[in-house]
Amino acid sequence: MTAPIGILGGTFDPIHNGHLRMAVEAQEQCGLNEIHFIPSGTPPHRSAPHASATDRLHMVQLAVHNNHAFIADQRETYRTDACYTVDTLIALRGELGSQQPLCLLLGSDAFVQLHTWNRWQQLFELAHIVVMQRPGQPLGNMLAKSDPTLLKEYSARLAPSPKALHESPAGHIVVLNIPALEISSTDIRWRCVEGKNIHYLVPDTVAHFIQNNPYTTC
Repeated sequence: MTAPIGILGGTFDPIHNGHLRMAVEAQEQCGLNEIHFIPSGTPPHRSAPHASATDRLHMVQLAVHNNHAFIADQRETYRTDACYTVDTLIALRGELGSQQPLCLLLGSDAFVQLHTWNRWQQLFELAHIVVMQRPGQPLGNMLAKSDPTLLKEYSARLAPSPKALHESPAGHIVVLNIPALEISSTDIRWRCVEGKNIHYLVPDTVAHFIQNNPYTTC
């Protein structure tokens, strides 16, 4: 069986160094062959992004262009209907085959809301789920306050190590510890509004793009 492929979705409004560091941690700890960064077109769970879909995709392309294992995936960018993760995974499965291990990368905040996602239990048929846990925010404590059905799935599917991701195409949950990088797209947008420096929060190529397109994210 080939090495797993990671899927990291989000609005990326804009993409920042926290996103990129999270991807590096997932790649190293899980032995991922590559990671697809998928900017959402029309996210169903939140208000419309500030930047256009085209600009958000372009910023992702700028951010990952020097890393051959990071791929800017435009499959959701130009869709005008709601973009559900389950549909994106179905499409990837159709392209990559039934035996390719896929890993959906989620922050712990997103994972504890997984039960609110469209056809969420089908996700486990399509991919493994890798949960990125920050220091001081143990996932178990967060799940104790979440949905009982999600907690049941978590308990049944939790794997002891990332090795399990290489042994089957889908179905496991793996929890990783990652460094705390307190960077948020919201904070970056406010810094843009206030004319503050955003270097070292985003890649230089992204900072340059935002500086030359001041209405992109503000």
